[in-house]
Amino acid sequence: MINQSELEYLLFVAYLVVFAWLVTKTRFFVRTGLSKSQLVIIFLLKVIAGIFYGWMGIYYGGLAEMSDTWTYHYFGLMEYHLLQTHPHEYLTNLFHNPYPGGLTNFFGSSNSYWNDLKGNVIFKTISIFDIFSFGHYYVNVIFYSYISLFGSMAMYRVMLHAFPGRKPAVLLATFFIPSFFYWSSGMHKEGLIFTGIALIVYHIYFGNVEGKMRLKRWLGILLGLVILLLLRNFVLVIIVPAILAWVLANRWPKYRLACFASVYLLFCILFFTLRYVDPRLNFPQTVVDKQQAFIQIVGNSSIPIKELKPTVMSFVKNIPQAITLSSIRPYPTDIRNLPSLIAAIETGFLLLLATLSFFVRKKMDERPGNILYFGVFFSFFLLLAIGFSVNNLGAIVRYRSIILPLLTIPVIVRIDWNRLFSIFSINTHKQDPPLK
Repeated sequence: MINQSELEYLLFVAYLVVFAWLVTKTRFFVRTGLSKSQLVIIFLLKVIAGIFYGWMGIYYGGLAEMSDTWTYHYFGLMEYHLLQTHPHEYLTNLFHNPYPGGLTNFFGSSNSYWNDLKGNVIFKTISIFDIFSFGHYYVNVIFYSYISLFGSMAMYRVMLHAFPGRKPAVLLATFFIPSFFYWSSGMHKEGLIFTGIALIVYHIYFGNVEGKMRLKRWLGILLGLVILLLLRNFVLVIIVPAILAWVLANRWPKYRLACFASVYLLFCILFFTLRYVDPRLNFPQTVVDKQQAFIQIVGNSSIPIKELKPTVMSFVKNIPQAITLSSIRPYPTDIRNLPSLIAAIETGFLLLLATLSFFVRKKMDERPGNILYFGVFFSFFLLLAIGFSVNNLGAIVRYRSIILPLLTIPVIVRIDWNRLFSIFSINTHKQDPPLK
């Protein structure tokens, strides 16, 4: 008789073969222009990363919330067993609000239906996986890898069209930025959140290319927004002005910078003033509350920070700290273990690439203009939100991973690699000793 370990191995091999074949038959993936071998390799690497993520959740469980993936797994199992014993409760408990006023506490860190929803959606999703995997974590990784791959493929198709002739650079920067690849492959929220963002980007971009927004484009955008609403609602709030500005910039391309700047300026004003219209719309206090919630959670990579106050001046004074915290750290002095070492090396390397893109760059055509502005404005304000509210370096690295492709792809394709290699080649030849 087959035991549980043998069953897991058999299921894993069987599903891996099936989904490796499926990625070569999925039309959305095939239309990327990648070969069948490339599609299979990307998928298998993603599965391997997801397995490694699970392993890290066991051996580094207390670090950077890596144990969350196993918490999700165990709660998913509970939902799976609930389906078998009380199917009516399974089908309805996602809509149950146990808190008085919990539905109005949209950004609350506690006693909020919406705060619980992001975890409950993941539990429910994993419980559906469990129906086919019989509750085996590493088999579920295969399902998750296939679903979250849609996000990377959507972003790849957009960036390859925006930067034609740069396939190797776009391919590497879309799929294989280390922290993005790692966090979006593990069974957590990041892979699905990025998929939501990528769906929005994909349908707005190609809707503009086609010259009209068909129904399927609006449905794709709506699906992306719903994913963000369910899994990380503050990202939804930040991406809405970026979408509005992008739509306006498509309408008036000569004034794209003015469109993005004016829309975000308006939203910044509303951020600080809507509380005077309705006290429940006190967004500055919400950010302060989020920061306090993180400060109270003392983790292995938590660091001391200046605390915010719900005033305009307090937010302005904390901008340098917020940007430094969310975009530059961890510093070399923050290194405590292997994950923090890798994060610090990656941060330094990406900053080096950004520097090279200014000093060793090639001329770019104007086609990708609006996607560039969208990426810069959306990423900047998301980094601000992370820096204002989070003081745990592990959580910061995870939260910011979802925007790295948007920022890194334009940087890498902008670098004149031939010129850079020729500079190194010349310097190397100058240092060679003369032959005797």
